[in-house]
Amino acid sequence: MISYIVKRLAIAIPTLLLLIIVSFLLMHAAPGGPFTQERALPPQVLANLEAKYGLDQPLWRQMVNYVWGIVAHFDFGPSFIYKDRSVNQIIAQGFPVTLTYGAISFAVAVIVGVTLGVAAAIRHNSWLDYLAVGVSIGAQVLPNFVMAPILVLVFTLWLRWLPGGGWEGGQWEYIVMPVIALSTSFMASIARITRSSMLEVLNSNHIRTARAKGLPERKVILRHALKPAMLPVISYLGPAFVTMITGSVVVDIYFSTGGIGKAFVDSALNRDYAVMMGVTILVGALTILFNLVVDILYAWIDPKIRY
Repeated sequence: MISYIVKRLAIAIPTLLLLIIVSFLLMHAAPGGPFTQERALPPQVLANLEAKYGLDQPLWRQMVNYVWGIVAHFDFGPSFIYKDRSVNQIIAQGFPVTLTYGAISFAVAVIVGVTLGVAAAIRHNSWLDYLAVGVSIGAQVLPNFVMAPILVLVFTLWLRWLPGGGWEGGQWEYIVMPVIALSTSFMASIARITRSSMLEVLNSNHIRTARAKGLPERKVILRHALKPAMLPVISYLGPAFVTMITGSVVVDIYFSTGGIGKAFVDSALNRDYAVMMGVTILVGALTILFNLVVDILYAWIDPKIRY
């Protein structure tokens, strides 16, 4: 198992380094620049700004300095638009907010989705199965950019139960609607995958053998069926977790939470390339990390993967 983890790390580290280099080259290949405005700056002012941020150096030297700053000091450099703030400060302000409601959304999606999927598979073709499938389909066709305004309309404007936006230090009433909007579609996908996988496992030979030996149905489900049925679900959870943590642009905009998604949109609109690259590299690093965690869990559940 340790050798398998070392091999996966040996692949993950060069992949992350390649991601940083490609992101840097693509960002500098884009037309325009951080100081390109509707009204052109005087050449001397533009030259001073480029010299201040090191943009007057050759591209290869800029790339080496940028990669070294990330690798050696975990420093994404200064923001081109916010003169008194660095990219690290912007990420440190928004990422904990997104991480908080993203992690809660992930837990809700996994618990509810797996429960619905297992219940639907155990009670196949019963009213519980039809109910779980109906809830999953209904949640699947309501992505977060549809669910968010509906939640605001119902719970804020009509019922006046919950505030329509803000964060206020992460109080529960400000978390409820972002969590619902972010978790519903993922919950539906997890329930659908769990149900299909569980039905396949329940019809396998080792489940028939366990039942023929007289084991209680509860032990058959928990000990023999649930673990192999989770393999497709675990493969889905890695990218889903990263998407919930970093892909919450719609949630940040609708509910004004101040998360990392809004900073990413603002940096794109303002051509703040340093912030865009920082957020992009953060998303890529999280994707590589959680795919690595999924691979390790997959190998732990199915020992054949290690070989």
